[in-house]
Amino acid sequence: MNTPITVQYEFNAPAEKIWKALTDKNEMKSWYFTIRDFDLELGKKFDFYESCDGGKYLHRDRILEIIPNKKLKHSWAYPELSDAVTIVTWELQPEEDGTLVTLTHENIEGFEGLGETFSRTSFTEGWKSIIGHSLREYLEK
Repeated sequence: MNTPITVQYEFNAPAEKIWKALTDKNEMKSWYFTIRDFDLELGKKFDFYESCDGGKYLHRDRILEIIPNKKLKHSWAYPELSDAVTIVTWELQPEEDGTLVTLTHENIEGFEGLGETFSRTSFTEGWKSIIGHSLREYLEK
């Protein structure tokens, strides 16, 4: 069964500021990951490493959809560990007092068998920490 992970947070910041945090590699390294080859271009591939539980995991991703200040969709894969390719979608919705950020991560079932680090619970908690803590702290500084 493919049940996406969905994480939502509201921020007291305009969509344009959040969009810049999501799509400018110089901004990203302050709260997200260092992605040296990230360029906001449809079809563009980008790689980065993440340290987790003492290990480093190569992420190989590709930008699938761009709607400026509204939506960024990209693949999310671990080519050294699995052939599975998942999809991450960031959506920004203006609200009366800020912006609602919704992250959806689809098809994570493809990572089953890779261990607890790649479980639904681990991904959910990871996204909550990244968005609810790191992004919030970055936007409010």
